[in-house]
Amino acid sequence: MREPKLIDYSLLTLLALIWASAFFNIKIATYSFGPVTIAFLRVFFGSIPVLLLCFYKQIKIEAFSKDWHWFAMIGFINLVAPFFLIAYGIKSVQSNLAAILMSSTSLSSVVLGHFYTKNEKFNLIRTTGVLIGFSGIVYLFSDNLLINENNFTSALLILLGATCYVIGGLLTLKISKKKNENVTSSILIWATIILLPLVCLIEQPWKTVPRLDSTFSVIYLGLVSTGIAWLLRFRILINNGLIFQSQVSYLIPIFGTILSYIFLKELVTTKVIISLIAVATGIYFVRKGTKFK
Repeated sequence: MREPKLIDYSLLTLLALIWASAFFNIKIATYSFGPVTIAFLRVFFGSIPVLLLCFYKQIKIEAFSKDWHWFAMIGFINLVAPFFLIAYGIKSVQSNLAAILMSSTSLSSVVLGHFYTKNEKFNLIRTTGVLIGFSGIVYLFSDNLLINENNFTSALLILLGATCYVIGGLLTLKISKKKNENVTSSILIWATIILLPLVCLIEQPWKTVPRLDSTFSVIYLGLVSTGIAWLLRFRILINNGLIFQSQVSYLIPIFGTILSYIFLKELVTTKVIISLIAVATGIYFVRKGTKFK
C-alpha cells in the first residue's frame, strides 16, 4: 500500500460526495419503493456501468469461478445487507442523520483492521482521531429532535449497515489480487441474484406506480452511487488500505448534511453542527496518525 497522494485524497473526496448524495436520494426513493426494492434496483442498475466497462476492457468476470463463494459473501455483506438496512432505517430518520451515523465505520475499521490486517495497526494519534469522531456520533444521539423512542431502532439499523461495509471491506482484501472491475461486477451480480427472489416474494414492486422523482433517485443510486462509487472504493482500498478508505465516512456526513439541507430542507440543529465539527476534527487526527505507523 502506498503513501496517499493528492490523487488519492481527490478520489476519496469524490467518493464521499457521491455517497453523501445517496442518502437524500434514498429518502426520495422511499416515497415509492420498499427497502428490498431499493436495494435490488441499486445493485441492478449499479451493475450496468461496471459490466459495460468489463466488456469494453475485455476483462473476464469470475462471478461463477472457484472463488464464487467469496463474491457471494461479499455481495451479501457489502451490498445486500447495508443497502437494505440503510433504506429501511432512513424511512424513519432524516437523511442527514443517516449520513452522520455512517461515520461509525471509522471506529470499527480501526478495531477490525488492527486484528485482521498486517498494515493497519493501532497507534495513539489514529485511535484518538477515531474516538473524537465517534464522540460526535454519540453526542448526536442526545438530540431528541432527531433521535427519539420512535426512530431509535432505525438509527441502530443504519449503524449496523455501516458495520457491514467495514466487514465487507476486510473480506474484499482477501481477493485484492483480482482486477477491480472483475471484483465489483462479480459481487454486484451475486447481490442481484440474492435480492431478485426476495423482492419478488416480499414487495412485488410491479404492483405499484412509482413517483417520477423516486424513479430518478433509484436509477441515480444504482448507476452512480453504486456502480461508479464501488469502482472508486475498491481502487482506494487496494492502493491505500482500509483505514485510509474508512476516512470517507468522516466526509460523508459533512456533504450529506449540506446536500440534505439544499434538496430536502432537513432540520440542522446545534447538536448536528457540533457533531460535524467533532468528525472533522477526527479526520485530521486520523490522517495525521497515518503518517506514524
